[in-house]
Amino acid sequence: MSRARKASGPKLEELTGARKAAILLLVMDENIAANIMKTLSRERVEEISREIASLESITSELREAVVKEFYNLVLARKYADSGGLAYARALLSKTLPPDEARRIIMTIEHQVHEQPFSFLQKTEKENLVTFLQEEHPQTIALVLSHLPPSMATEILISLSTERQVEVVTRIAHMDQTSPDMIKEVERGLEKRLAGLVSERFERVGGVEHVAEILNLAGRAAERSIMEGLETDEPELVEDIRRLMFVFEDILRVNDKGIQSVLKEVENEELALALRTASNDLKEKIFGNMSERAASLIAEEMEYMGPVRISDVEAAQQKIVDIVRRLEDAGEVIVSGKGGEGGLVV
Repeated sequence: MSRARKASGPKLEELTGARKAAILLLVMDENIAANIMKTLSRERVEEISREIASLESITSELREAVVKEFYNLVLARKYADSGGLAYARALLSKTLPPDEARRIIMTIEHQVHEQPFSFLQKTEKENLVTFLQEEHPQTIALVLSHLPPSMATEILISLSTERQVEVVTRIAHMDQTSPDMIKEVERGLEKRLAGLVSERFERVGGVEHVAEILNLAGRAAERSIMEGLETDEPELVEDIRRLMFVFEDILRVNDKGIQSVLKEVENEELALALRTASNDLKEKIFGNMSERAASLIAEEMEYMGPVRISDVEAAQQKIVDIVRRLEDAGEVIVSGKGGEGGLVV
């Protein structure tokens, strides 16, 4: 059998900001990198350090792309500071390919513009909850879509079950919101809470935002909301569930739960699903198997040959569905869920 061909590696657009920062620091002089790290918060240092530790091999093309993007961002920010966003956009469009120029200017716009409703983050939670729970569900949905997921969660779970379902439905179906609508809503809130108005088109809401909120809400609130949606929005419920728990999240499953999951997964399907898994997840899976079984899976992966990414994702989703089913049955414990009390094992 022929061995699998070596993957070309991730593209620049697929990298997170933390991973780009890790790559950028690695290509710098150690003293310069150390001085930069000293200026960062502890949480950011830990995040970037984890990324650095997980890096294995980086192609020269990817290193050059990261450095080039960083240089262009610095240059674009200089243009924006001196002549405004329109000036920066005009210069970038003349010097960079259209897609790259668009990506750079979007990043700068995000830095320059303040997030709508950001003044609400300075308001006491109790006052904010009291204020918002009397608002129209569409207004609440618009506000929650602009707040950090943790804060949005606290507000959501304070609402009645009926209102929770209505707000979540509106967030999930929200797409682009015009600046006029955002401005109108902000004006109404500004009269009582004051704050700054930010006017621009903003992509808000969506199923991803719902998934982030419910991930932190705890199983009781999650189950109540999902059951409320099930009757009228079964497809939406499925979309939310798929985003709430992805294959890599199996790292958060307890060992006993992983063993239960493995009983329902064929070796060939597991080998296929693990093709794009992180080393940490592979070790977690193999650690809950016999040495012989782990060896067979590793050998199957090694000699499997090229496979379609869609097939890998399909195999991963089948396993995720098993995890979710066993979690609902109480046979699997997933750590890190918000709103949960202590666990009794």
